[in-house]
Amino acid sequence: MGRSRRTIPEELLLLALDPTTGTTAQPQSLDLGLAGAQLVELALAGRIAPDGDRIAVVMARPTGDPTLDSALELLRRRGSPVRAVHWIGGPRLGLRQTYLTHLERCGMVHAVAGQMCGVLPTTRYQATETAISREIRARLDNAIRTGVPPDPRTAALAALAHAVGLGKHLYPGNEGRSSRSRLRDLIRHDPMGGLVAHAVMDVQNGVAVQPRQQQAAGATAVRQPAARATADPAGAPVQSRHGHGRMARVGAR
Repeated sequence: MGRSRRTIPEELLLLALDPTTGTTAQPQSLDLGLAGAQLVELALAGRIAPDGDRIAVVMARPTGDPTLDSALELLRRRGSPVRAVHWIGGPRLGLRQTYLTHLERCGMVHAVAGQMCGVLPTTRYQATETAISREIRARLDNAIRTGVPPDPRTAALAALAHAVGLGKHLYPGNEGRSSRSRLRDLIRHDPMGGLVAHAVMDVQNGVAVQPRQQQAAGATAVRQPAARATADPAGAPVQSRHGHGRMARVGAR
């Protein structure tokens, strides 16, 4: 895979970066979204494909992207298709920082060191290539405004943005309500993006720990992302109302 095109995980992270504070919105759910975005990118590259609610490796050849190839190798080692919720709900320590470091190396963001309460060291990230961030946002805005089915990459990005709760970050307040609704509706335009986005929301809502029969009985056409906490002033994850107990039980299998 060439590096002339930004990957969906990179674009999702750029969407989540607050240009004013340098923190990432929805940090906890964003980590899940980045793991899901890797699956979508691997699917677009022809390396994996959906198999019901599972993900199967169809081509193990590396893409050339080290972070994606690491995920692809982990999937290959499973030896059989893995449920998307189990993959996304598994441990992904450092994934957000890995992508932030990559974006900094590419010159798309720069790190700003600081302190919280005058003691604890913090790092914020400011976008340097603001034209890139504007272009990504414009694609979403255009799909929302026109109602024209977007290309698969934009549809998947929209689905993931909704799944991790970025709607209120991108389209805040009462005036953004209709845009948030249309962002949610874009989830139907990409099957793989929809599968992954629903898996992200299921992990947040604890659905992944329920028996499959209960999930099928209670499934809805379009799920809503769980209410998540936003970043604290230092950009660190804040404990969500759901806690970590459920997610810990959804380990990769």
